[in-house]
Amino acid sequence: MTAIVSARDVYKFFGKGANELAVLRGVTFDVHEGEFVCIMGPSGSGKSTLLHMLSGLDAPSAGQVELFGQDLGALSHHERTLLRRKSIGYVFQFFNLLPNLSVEENVGLPLAIQGKRPAAERPRIRELLERFGLGDRGGSFPHQLSGGQMQHTSIARALAGGQPLLLCDEPTGNLSQKAGREVMETLRRVCGEDGRSVLLVTHNPRDAGYADRVLFLVDGELQPEPVLNGPDIPVETIHETLAALHI
Repeated sequence: MTAIVSARDVYKFFGKGANELAVLRGVTFDVHEGEFVCIMGPSGSGKSTLLHMLSGLDAPSAGQVELFGQDLGALSHHERTLLRRKSIGYVFQFFNLLPNLSVEENVGLPLAIQGKRPAAERPRIRELLERFGLGDRGGSFPHQLSGGQMQHTSIARALAGGQPLLLCDEPTGNLSQKAGREVMETLRRVCGEDGRSVLLVTHNPRDAGYADRVLFLVDGELQPEPVLNGPDIPVETIHETLAALHI
């Protein structure tokens, strides 16, 4: 399998001297093409910081990150921006939809950023809206949607530009249990049907159960064992693993 994301001995420090804090310590792992990987850990364990390293939004203090075979540390800021724009779609906990744009306009943003004409891409946008149950909400604004509808809009936006990798940061953290389950089922389908790769960071055992592989981040260190393989990992197994790791 082709590794599309590779982290090698990644460290991240904040502060200096006596105030220096190691947020990530020696993190090494790969995400392969078409794979759904989950990194689990409690709040403050370094999950979001790791996503920033992997996407080139921030640089590691030490170690190497490769995205689609390119060493991010060897690229300029502009080159990292172009690679990120071409390669990565994002799904966030708080949706990050633009409130003054309609659902259709929010979904079309990545296409506009790529320099494509919104009118020409309207069939593509409407196809995505239909796929995620938003076919009748294209003209609505974010404040008129439920939490689940806002997150499905966010997923549609993440897919609109055709990027092969989705980075998902606690995507159900702001949703009801029912809406969260629907969002995770959508992400699972995106991985299986579209062949996209999904990297999810979460502290939610139910979300983790949808992944092909679950890794555990504890105090900034990725645990070599255990690694749970799925999908459909029993929630009880994940709870037991978390307890064994004292999370």
